[in-house]
Order: sequence, then structure tokens, then C-alpha cells
Amino acid sequence: MKRTIKLTIEYDGTGYVGWQRQPNGRTVQNEIEQALFKITQVETGIVGAGRTDSGVHARGQAASFQTSSQLSMNDLLRALNGNIPEDIVIHNAEVVADDFSARFSAVSREYRYFICSLPTAIERNFCWQCGYRMDIEKMKRTAQSIIGIHDFQSFCKSDSEVEHYRCEIFESNWTNEGSRLIYHVRANRFLQGMVRALVGTMVNVGRGYTEEKEFVSIIDARNRSKAGQAAPAKGLFLERVTY
Repeated sequence: MKRTIKLTIEYDGTGYVGWQRQPNGRTVQNEIEQALFKITQVETGIVGAGRTDSGVHARGQAASFQTSSQLSMNDLLRALNGNIPEDIVIHNAEVVADDFSARFSAVSREYRYFICSLPTAIERNFCWQCGYRMDIEKMKRTAQSIIGIHDFQSFCKSDSEVEHYRCEIFESNWTNEGSRLIYHVRANRFLQGMVRALVGTMVNVGRGYTEEKEFVSIIDARNRSKAGQAAPAKGLFLERVTY
């Protein structure tokens, strides 16, 4: 009898070409699937809640799969962590309803983006080292302006294959923690490259390259070329998925 299992996963995305299985390059999904094969001797596909891009990290990625294995959750958790690279850690494994999907059952996803205003050696792979002088209050107001339902085509990779570009933003704000500037955003869904494009464009607002009122017109344009450059992947973390 098959069971549906949900995993909660943390990973350092520095050495990966992303979450999703690719023909070339290491992916987080593939590493976990290979570990599952070693444990169960059955090829098992897993579904992730978010398809993080190359270099993006996660503290609370979720994934689900079905298996006939009758291992206890504690034994499965230990076996998985013993067979995956040290830059991936699975924090929890639990049996869920048969119709559960890490991707389609999610109610919201939460990301944070980290900017370091001072040079850093220890955090160099986990933030955008950005020494520009920025007006943080302008960035905070701009972040608030996207709360609600909007079309985010201007902030999506142009080659993304999606049915529509509408997302509902529940939270969007900037905070300061010493020399770090942190963007927090929670939504029902995210488009490919969306958070990084939003951060890059809001940094332009903070630097005075883009006026606050222009930001709204960028959303309305539904054209990726109107928005700013994407912020570097290494500053982005998938923090949590809510079900």
C-alpha cells in the first residue's frame, strides 16, 4: 500500500543549477531522488513546492512523493540525510493525505531576499553585496504598493510557460538589521524570476534611478524590459510554504 510523504528541506543552492531536475548539472530534486532510490531500490519522483532557480537557497522548501516503503518516518529521515550531500538537510518527514501535493496544495509561499551594505566574507554566498546609497523609505513604500492581486508579467522571465501572470501578494516589506537590508514577500504563487526582478527594480527606486510613480507604470506595462535587472540569485531564500 502506497503512502504519501511530505518532506521539509533546507539547502544551500550555491552548487546547484536549481531545484528542478535538469539534463545537465546538479539539482536538489535529483539528489533526493537518488537517495530515495538507494533506500527503497525503487525510482521515485518527488514534487517540490517551488522550483527555485540556480543559486537560490531554501530554509523551508517542501516536497512530496508516494512510496510503498513501510519505513518509519524517523528511519526514513535518518536514511535520507545519510545519503544526500551535506549542503542539503531534510528536517522533517511525515505521512500526509493521499491527495496531498507539495505544489498544488500550497496556500502561500514565503521568500526573503538579503542585501549586505558592507563587504562580507562569511555571507558572500548568501546576500547581494550592494554598497549603493539607497532611500529605504522609498523602497518600503514601493514594496507596499504591490500588495493585492496584480499582473506581474513585467517581473517574470520572458520564456516562462504559464497560463497567466496574476499573483496575490499577502505581505511585502523591507526591514533593516544592522548592515543587512531584508525584503520579505509572501504570495499565493510566484513566477519564474519574479522576486529577483522585484528586488532589482526596487533597488533602482532606492537609488533614484526609477521614480516611485514609475514603478506602478512598470507593472501596468506587462513587459519585462521595463523593469530593472534581476538581483543576484545568491541573496534569495525560500523560507516557508504554508498548507
